[in-house]
Amino acid sequence: MQLRKALVESTRPRVIRAWPKPETEHSPHPADRHVGKQIAIVRVQSDVSQAQLARSIGISFQQLQKYENARNRVSASMLYEIGRSLDVRVSRFFEGLPGNETSREAPPLPVDERLDFIASAEGRRLIAGLMHLPSRVRGRVAAIIAALGEELAGLDANRCAEARDEHLPADRKIG
Repeated sequence: MQLRKALVESTRPRVIRAWPKPETEHSPHPADRHVGKQIAIVRVQSDVSQAQLARSIGISFQQLQKYENARNRVSASMLYEIGRSLDVRVSRFFEGLPGNETSREAPPLPVDERLDFIASAEGRRLIAGLMHLPSRVRGRVAAIIAALGEELAGLDANRCAEARDEHLPADRKIG
């Protein structure tokens, strides 16, 4: 009887934890999405354009876009070339991937809002327009945008200080 019970238990299917299935047959696997996003993050943090990275690894920038958006899977050899070109370990592209944790607590990867903007239609239009400008003019436009950002940040800081002062008693207000 015990032998029969053991045989039945050994033939039962084991529960294996796996990634959730993509929404559709053609949806990218979550691991492919993660690796693609990490390629984009490292590239942006390294201040390298898609065209520059693509050229350095011998592919078209459209192909690199497909890797970053997980429309195409990245082969191991291509991931190696991308890592070499960006001067990072291949394992960097898998950091933060669920199930890829190490014994020590890995810090969470920073979320870079620039990637979401660059991937948006507005971001692509802006970049396409900037690319039509001579590099000297692009540099000036970048300086203007940076100055506007600093000015707006200063205005926001002043508004916060004023709002804070409104809630203080009269004898504690500055100025």
